[in-house]
Parts: sequence; C-alpha cells; structure tokens
Amino acid sequence: MAYSIGIVGATGAVGQEILSLLASRNFPVGELRPLASARSAGKTVDFGGKSWTIREATPESFEGLDFAIFSAGGSISKALAPEAARRGCVVIDNSSAFRMDPNVPLVVPEINAHALEAHKGIIANPNCSTAIALMGLYPLHKAFGLKRFFASTYQAVSGTGAAAMKELEDQVRAWAKGEPIESAVYPHQIAFNLIPHVDSFLEDGYTKEEMKMLNEGRKIMELPGLVCTCTCVRVPVFRAHSISIDAEFERPVDVARAREAIAAFPGAEVRDDPANKVYPMPLFYQNKVKCGVGRIRKNTAFENGLALWVCGDQLWKGAALNAIQIAEEMDRRGLLKKA
Repeated sequence: MAYSIGIVGATGAVGQEILSLLASRNFPVGELRPLASARSAGKTVDFGGKSWTIREATPESFEGLDFAIFSAGGSISKALAPEAARRGCVVIDNSSAFRMDPNVPLVVPEINAHALEAHKGIIANPNCSTAIALMGLYPLHKAFGLKRFFASTYQAVSGTGAAAMKELEDQVRAWAKGEPIESAVYPHQIAFNLIPHVDSFLEDGYTKEEMKMLNEGRKIMELPGLVCTCTCVRVPVFRAHSISIDAEFERPVDVARAREAIAAFPGAEVRDDPANKVYPMPLFYQNKVKCGVGRIRKNTAFENGLALWVCGDQLWKGAALNAIQIAEEMDRRGLLKKA
C-alpha cells in the first residue's frame, strides 16, 4: 500500500533528512506533499525521480493525506497538528509540543512501539538527546532494572539547525585567517568552545532540554519513579550528539552481560575496545541508523552502577529516522489507514 504523506518543514534540515530516508528505506510513498511557510510555497523538492511543489502549510493542506511528519517547531505543531488529525491525517510530530500530553504516545519504536496502538491521531517523537541516551540505557534497564542516572550531553550544532552549522564553519575560517569572530546563533563563540546552555533556563537553574531527559525518559520507559539529573552542553561538532551516562540499577551489574544486552538491542551497537582505542565518536556516527555504545565499565560511585558513553546522529535517531521508524511500525501494525 502506498501512502499520501505530508512533510511539514520540508525545506529544513530535518525535513531534508526525512525525504532522504523515505527514499533510502523504500517507504511506500504514493503522493508526497511537501509543506512549509508561505515564503517557500511554489518552490520544489525532488523525490522519487519527480519534482514536487511545496505548498503552504494550512489546515486545508492536510485533506486527503494518510499521515504527516511535522518538523517545523512547536508553534506550528500546536496550530496545525490538531487540524490535520481532525481531517483524518495521522501526525508524527518532531517538536516538544505534545510529548508530555498524557493523551499522546511518545514513542521510540525499539522501546515502546505498543504505545502506538492507543494513538488518537497525534504521535510525539522524543527529544534528540533522550532518544540517543535511551539506546544505551534501555537494554541495560531490561537487564538490571534502572533506578537512576546522571547524564552530561555533548550536543552538535546541527541540533540548532543549518544556520548554526554555518556559524561554526564561519568562525573556524575567521579564526584561521585571524579575522574577528562573530556570533549570531549562539550567545557566545562556539568554535573552540563549549557552551553549557541548550534551550532556555527554568527557575530551578536547569534548562528545558535538561528536564526533557527526565520527563521523557520516564514516559517512554514507563518508569514514573525514575530519577535523573542532566547537564546539556553545546560543543563545536557539526553533527551527532554524544552523552556520558552514569547509571544505578536495582540488581547487581556485570560488564560482560551489559555488552551482551546492548549488542542484542536493535537500536544500538557495541563499540567498546579501549585497549585498541575503539569507542564511539560523533565523527563516525553521522548518517548511521544505530547508535554506538562504549566505555562500558562499573561505576565506582554506585554498588550496582555502570558508566557508559553513547553517540548517535540527532538528525536521524534523534529526529527524522525515529519518525520514519514510527511510520514503518504503524504500517506493520495496520495502524495507517488510507484517508
């Protein structure tokens, strides 16, 4: 069965990855309807050997679509996702707009695909760092019973968008030429620097991004009592996030069993041979389906603890790929109906 698919934010970085992945994964696309802002309407995108005209995203633009993937920000999702759902178009939303809505499933297919069965027209995609972290944590939870964890993220500039990637490149070029370095996307220079500030700050000193790790992790893994603290850092890396995790478990841990659990998990691969300088690095996890997990060792601070390092492409598993995997799973389960 070929589907009529809308891509909201088709011209953005995640939208472009969605189009590429739909093609490379041979998803059954009948009609493609790229949707964007009014200023992009009339332009075209290439897909499947055809040129498709971009339409302005309006409530009426979802008529006749089977499903739509939204990647245009929370305000657009809040305004248009319910309108699409009312028209029989299933929405897979990449923004944070509906993630904590109790009536909206928040899904990582390798973990809680069953939650898709209860959808009411809108399905939420998790935050990029959360999705990548859980590729390492969830198989360990199944093996040992996750109790709490501490995370520090090392987030690539592509998580902010194409303008941020250009800013990093421009700053490196300016530094090499001895020219003044200008910052517009970030509050400080990102080249050769680390910025411990991702998303806006809350009253308690955490950022929204840091709280997503806790709140979304609880919902996806169905662990309402999970405890977590997180510090999110923007780093001068173009693409792929890295996360350092220290986790405590209910049951005694074993490093060999931990490696086996991760190796058997469909969303991750073990890359863990420090003696031969083998460990996950963002340079090697761009455009990869699986996330890499390494530096697995017993944590010296907890009796039943493990330390680990996870790398993954936030434009793929953290956004576009996870959304398409949701659509693939819904297709397998017969949850996508022709409009």
